[in-house]
Amino acid sequence: MNRDAGGEAIAAVQSYLHYLQRLGVTELPVTLAPPVRTAAAALPARAAATTLPAQGAAIDAEPAVRLAQLAAAVHDCRKCGLHRGRTQVVFGTGDPAAALVFVGEAPGHDEDLQGEPFVGAAGQLLNRIIAAIGLRREQVYMLNVIKCRPPQNRNPQPDEIAACWPILQEQLACLRPRIICALGAFAAQTLLQTEERISRLRGRFHRFGDIQVMPTYHPAFLLRNSQYKRAVWEDMQLVQRALGLQ
Repeated sequence: MNRDAGGEAIAAVQSYLHYLQRLGVTELPVTLAPPVRTAAAALPARAAATTLPAQGAAIDAEPAVRLAQLAAAVHDCRKCGLHRGRTQVVFGTGDPAAALVFVGEAPGHDEDLQGEPFVGAAGQLLNRIIAAIGLRREQVYMLNVIKCRPPQNRNPQPDEIAACWPILQEQLACLRPRIICALGAFAAQTLLQTEERISRLRGRFHRFGDIQVMPTYHPAFLLRNSQYKRAVWEDMQLVQRALGLQ
């Protein structure tokens, strides 16, 4: 092995270990599961898109380990053109056993640099929203529909959503939360396979398989439109009650 190849191998191992640390994994299994399929494909029909393993189904490995395997499998994903401009794949972070998962749209500038979702100004607002319902950031899991930052933070394109869709499905199958909070139109429309506006989706629970989904406005939208904060608080109170946090 030449020096350049050796350096790349070391960097890849370091990147993988960084993922494991962020996911809370302290031990590695002796045998890893087969790599996860991440081929780009058109979004499936709604019925197929919301199919997850039944509650109580056998699980091959602990959620943290399965997420770490998935993160390692997609850390150099090139299934769409976004890989050419990214700093790194922003996989997700938080408690793998969390009852509440937040799904956003796509990484922004800060997320792309740090490799973690919701770390900029919108993330700080989301932290306060989480605290308001009696939880801490470390007690939930956060991820995005798109794992790479779109140029100039533009809206995700259909082919980019399709490329990341299998990864998102695998993440949620590992996590199996009680509730998903879909932040913004792209997250809600992707999960629910609908073109309905976020203003009409929010305020009530929907279903993703057997998981409840609460759509609400994205924190970045709230930073520009503070008058919608009350609506988000109403949505989060529904989540709070459903989790028994009141």
